Amino acid sequence: MAELPPLPTDFSYSAEHEWVNAPAEAVAGATVRVGITAVASDALGEVVYVEIPEVGDSVTAGTVCGEVESTKSVSDLFSPVTGEITAINEMVTANPGILNTDPYGEGWLFEVAVSEAGPLLDHTAYAEANHLA
Repeated sequence: MAELPPLPTDFSYSAEHEWVNAPAEAVAGATVRVGITAVASDALGEVVYVEIPEVGDSVTAGTVCGEVESTKSVSDLFSPVTGEITAINEMVTANPGILNTDPYGEGWLFEVAVSEAGPLLDHTAYAEANHLA
């Protein structure tokens, strides 16, 4: 396993390795960014293609909303929240490798106006579940 960047402590995480740039208690009713964790990008290897929802699409927590393709495999992307897509990161669709180099910064995937949060973990629970602690 490669040296992973530090897990942001003010984010929340899904069991499927997506992140939300807000603590779980602050997600409902907010507009948040969503991405994949360094654990996911490391497991995938070199990311070569990303399919994400379009602005105006609705996503439902725990359901597939896109995919991430690497040189090793294709993985489904699950939405960690329910709501409407308000923005997408066109930089990541043009340069998917950014998910490997900056998964918690420039590698965000889309923004969602959240109507309901899915089951989310805080950074400690996610780190323990993935043996990062």
